[in-house]
Amino acid sequence: MAGELPDYFFRVRENGAAVFRIDVENRQRRIDMDQIATINIRNGDFKPHGELTLSPRDEEEIRAWIAARQEVLARRDVDDILRAVDHMNLTAHWAQTRASDDQLEQVTDALLLAMHDLRSVLVRKKADRLGKP
Repeated sequence: MAGELPDYFFRVRENGAAVFRIDVENRQRRIDMDQIATINIRNGDFKPHGELTLSPRDEEEIRAWIAARQEVLARRDVDDILRAVDHMNLTAHWAQTRASDDQLEQVTDALLLAMHDLRSVLVRKKADRLGKP
């Protein structure tokens, strides 16, 4: 393998990750991955795997990964919403220029209800923000 391997590997899974310590310093010269912890990314908690006790370095690396991962997920959330705005614009263009009456009949109620719900939430949140000192 080219380059140095990291000391830790984080296997991302829904709502978190499994944390592995990488060991290449063994007699067989193979890569050993020992699971040391699991992470819940929603609340930022982590717990040792089995009866293992985490070292201060393990905990430091895990906390750093959690912070970085939460930043990535927050950026993705905003990007997803901005993509939704683009898609809404494309949908408006489609409805105005290419949609048949039958197609519009299939989507109009669902779109109107979703947009009404979104508008209600956005207006309420905007009012809350404007009301703060």
